[in-house]
Amino acid sequence: MKKGPQKTFRDMRDPTTAEAPKITYPCDYPLKVVGDAAEDFPACVCQVVVRHAPDFDESTMEVVESRTGRFQSVRISIRATSEAQISQLFEELKATGRVHMVV
Repeated sequence: MKKGPQKTFRDMRDPTTAEAPKITYPCDYPLKVVGDAAEDFPACVCQVVVRHAPDFDESTMEVVESRTGRFQSVRISIRATSEAQISQLFEELKATGRVHMVV
């Protein structure tokens, strides 16, 4: 029996369901912010987050070091009120120059 080329996961997705899931606001919105490890990196992230989510509770923030210690991820959850709020938060975090990725 002759087999054709293997399809990748991406090839098998149904293009009609490729749109992003709808988010109903307000909602709890988890974020992971990754940057170079530094003593003040979590505080830098927190300062930006508080400007966009004033009710953010800093005590819920979790900081995780990478295996090599080169990077840190700051894990938080905010009460998101709109898509615009999330977009502005992502943009300001990236604009710090210290953030490599926001997930």
